[in-house]
Amino acid sequence: MRLARSGNAHFFIRAALAGLIGIWASLAAAQETQPSPADLRLVPQSDAQIKLSFAPVVKQVAPAVVNVYASRKVVQRQRVSPFFDDPFFRRFFGQPGGGYSGPRERVESSLGSGVVISADGTVITNHHVIKDADEVRVALSDRREFDADIVLMDERTDLAVLKIRGEGPFEHVTFADSDSLEVGDIVLAVGNPFGVGQTVTQGIVSALARTQVGVTDFQFFIQTDAAINPGNSGGALVDMTGKLVGINTAIFSRSGGSNGIGFAIPAHMARFVATAADQGGKVQRPWLGATVQLVNAEIAEALSLERPQGVLVTAVFEGSPAQEAGLRVSDLVIAIEGKEISDPNSFGYRFATKMIGEQSEFLILRDSKEISLSILLKPAPETVPRDTRELREFSPFEGATVMNLSPAVAEEIGVEGVFDGVVIASINRGSTADQVGLRPGDIVRGVNEQTIETTRMLETVTKTPPRVWRLDIERDGKVSQLILR
Repeated sequence: MRLARSGNAHFFIRAALAGLIGIWASLAAAQETQPSPADLRLVPQSDAQIKLSFAPVVKQVAPAVVNVYASRKVVQRQRVSPFFDDPFFRRFFGQPGGGYSGPRERVESSLGSGVVISADGTVITNHHVIKDADEVRVALSDRREFDADIVLMDERTDLAVLKIRGEGPFEHVTFADSDSLEVGDIVLAVGNPFGVGQTVTQGIVSALARTQVGVTDFQFFIQTDAAINPGNSGGALVDMTGKLVGINTAIFSRSGGSNGIGFAIPAHMARFVATAADQGGKVQRPWLGATVQLVNAEIAEALSLERPQGVLVTAVFEGSPAQEAGLRVSDLVIAIEGKEISDPNSFGYRFATKMIGEQSEFLILRDSKEISLSILLKPAPETVPRDTRELREFSPFEGATVMNLSPAVAEEIGVEGVFDGVVIASINRGSTADQVGLRPGDIVRGVNEQTIETTRMLETVTKTPPRVWRLDIERDGKVSQLILR
């Protein structure tokens, strides 16, 4: 009997151990098959789930979304009458100004939204909301108002960074990983449409990586059907955890109101600009030293590709990071940092959201073989002195500020693939250069059949006005002649 009991005891011990081993195996298997965040996205299964509210997310985000008021003073001369162009009428009526009265001052204002991204009162908004502003003021959701300083303005991304003049801490939001977004994800847009006050709209991510919007130099937008209207610019697009996935920027509309097609700048780009503001107040983008073009169906067929993909390298400049890393003409860049590249805009976005000094991992296709390249990101060099000059002599260039081109100047202004000559950096509104149709980014190749190589040469040529001006201007890679009499 004793032996039998002993045998039964061993049997039960072995059975218990087997059971524990089974439980451990099940737990291990469960951990290995843990669903990813993407797998946890569920469609509502009941009326109770459909009736769930977004209120907790709104309460978390709303205090961090501000109204942005920008104002500037404009001085203009008012035309009285065309008769005053005649010297007799000017003397008779005592108007010496050629038909113009004295200067009048008026205040222009704009309204937009912004997002507080740190407890010290750092706000990110759109560049176009505060462009040319003399004063900026922000209003919080609790109706407190503060003046704000402009820390950084980056027209190329249409983003700007402000700093609230007030004691914190301030309610703020954190950045999300905008690359983790998927089409169909629910998002909320928070802002101040039409100046009616803080408003929340809900929708889904309609599309990702929109690159044909034409709003910024780096086009890679999140598209959403959440209602976005004038005044929403600079406001927050947030996910269901209350994190910032984008900055609402533009709408596609024929009426001026929301048609369900809104665009937001991804959080990755916003974080890049905010980091630049924190590290010195200037955006310095890395320089690749190569140009690329879209791969269409014809190029894909010539390269024996199954489908159009990636971008084709068309030029690599000597001494550039691209050349040092081994990138070659005719290489096909198909991914950067593991993210698929579909066109030059997505290429530029991936490259432009990296910091100088970091490594960028390229996946290229060369001779039908995939090759990985690691490119050390460096600032663009200033190969010649920029010699900035504002042209004030009477000429078609009056009111234009020009610089000698170099990779550094080209990167700042947004000129691609051209590193020599004289470029127009900015133009005063209402100036002669503005009126004749010149634009920032135009390259002056010739004036009156004389090749222009430096800003000094251009300034010298414009000091002696001819009867007819013949300008050779390069814009978007094409040179056109402008004749002015």
